[in-house]
Amino acid sequence: MFEFIKSHLTVSLLILSLIVITPFVIYYVITAKREHPKGLIAAALSNMGERFGYYIMNAVLVLFLCSKFGLKDTQATLIYSVFYMGIYILSLVGGIIADRKQNYKGTIMAGLFVMAMGYVILAIPIMSTASTITWLLPLTCFALLLIAFGNGLFKGNLQALVGQLYDNFEAEAAKKGEEELRIAKSKRDPGFQIFYVFINVGGLVAPFVAPLIRQWWLNIHNMNFNANLPALCHQYIEQGEAMGADALAKMNDMIATASTVGVDNLTTFCQDYLNVFNSGVHFSFIASVIAMLISLTIFLVKKNKLPNPEKKAAVTSVDYTEEEKRAMATEIKQRLYALFAVLGIAVFFWFSFHQNGTSMSLFARDFVDTSAIAPEIWQAVNPFFVIVLTPLILIAFGALARRGKDISTPRKIAMGMGIAATAYLIMTIFSASCGYPSAEEFRTTGTEAEKAGWWILIIYYFFMTVAELFISPLGLSFVSKVAPKHLLGLCQGLWLGATAVGNGLLWIGPLMYNKWPIWQCWAVFMGVCLISMGVMLGMVKWLERVAK
Repeated sequence: MFEFIKSHLTVSLLILSLIVITPFVIYYVITAKREHPKGLIAAALSNMGERFGYYIMNAVLVLFLCSKFGLKDTQATLIYSVFYMGIYILSLVGGIIADRKQNYKGTIMAGLFVMAMGYVILAIPIMSTASTITWLLPLTCFALLLIAFGNGLFKGNLQALVGQLYDNFEAEAAKKGEEELRIAKSKRDPGFQIFYVFINVGGLVAPFVAPLIRQWWLNIHNMNFNANLPALCHQYIEQGEAMGADALAKMNDMIATASTVGVDNLTTFCQDYLNVFNSGVHFSFIASVIAMLISLTIFLVKKNKLPNPEKKAAVTSVDYTEEEKRAMATEIKQRLYALFAVLGIAVFFWFSFHQNGTSMSLFARDFVDTSAIAPEIWQAVNPFFVIVLTPLILIAFGALARRGKDISTPRKIAMGMGIAATAYLIMTIFSASCGYPSAEEFRTTGTEAEKAGWWILIIYYFFMTVAELFISPLGLSFVSKVAPKHLLGLCQGLWLGATAVGNGLLWIGPLMYNKWPIWQCWAVFMGVCLISMGVMLGMVKWLERVAK
């Protein structure tokens, strides 16, 4: 058994993860059915399928762009940043479309179809050469645009429907009395956390898919995985023997373990390795297409359990005095001011958190021993912790609420920023104590013996996950509380738009990572999180009043 686990470590980790999370998922399903509005599980499952397909692509995107097209880290992460920013900007567009048409469900289904088309294009395995890159790279970017636009139509509007579920849930409870209404209102934050967990079930499994399919395809062609070899293959194809003796020696050492048969011609081997390596990733995008279709099927079957804005009764016309109109306008302004204040904090959180797809993926490739586990798989650690830690946080917050010591959503968000700063404090201290230079220098001079153990990634993702649980699902909940009822989709789109701004800054992380001693890179992120926490704490009382 031990030998099987050792030789099939990736599969073993996936199986172990599924075994561990299964009781938690069962707990969430039972809790949702007993204590939350009908339709929550249907929305969560639809979202889980879409997120599974999305995270297959997201887990490998930066490293895939480098290995397929020979792009530098900064170029690949710039494309990633623009793509990630586009997802959330287009969520604002999707929210406006759904609000104007009052057809959330149709917009959501259209989004799933458009995303599927983008994944179909990515799934086509075409070799990148000097003659094909001029149109193949733009085609890949177009596929990413389709995915971003489809995501924009889907993501925010599904979250808006979940918010409407709780609006209806609270309206029904209000008919029964104040105590029932209080209990119903207390379910909104946990409801969004349960919804968020199902996102992460898809996110947990997805990072394993591309590495497993890629390794399967490499094995068929008598090759083995090496995360650093594609860059050297591109360099050799471009420079040949002029690439330098040290680099040639390093590449030959890697080829000795990456090929299970003899190598007669280095150029031919490099071309073949790149073709097989990247084709395996292309094939994994077929799973993304299937996931979109499954998500669409679930939504079609279960959509009657979700609110339908198109069938709401017309609002009765009421004449208000000028004073009442001014009061209502003031309240709406206060709600929007509060919304934008929290959005400003969200920008800096996502700028720091989404380094998991850029700087942290590169750190796993460059500074961590990935001989047994592909660097992409480390992104599964975050969703694993989300699933396992969410019930503990729900229990803790629930116990405080029962004692009358409920922590407000704005205060939880401030606490989350402090926890995120702790994650980067640990990375700063660790990297400084190891004396790590910039990544660019380490790739040239670093040795395997100097690489970090996997435990540092576990610690980092633990703290960042706790921070995420204090901010992301609760941020969605806060938006649903303060958003004017006729602007639900737009306001959820604004939350995602703030995420877009943070994502648009992601390229700065790899830039620092490649040019500075990396402890300085982590220190910048720590400072950003600490400043955001301080600003949020300064606004807490005002935000609490507005959100009542």
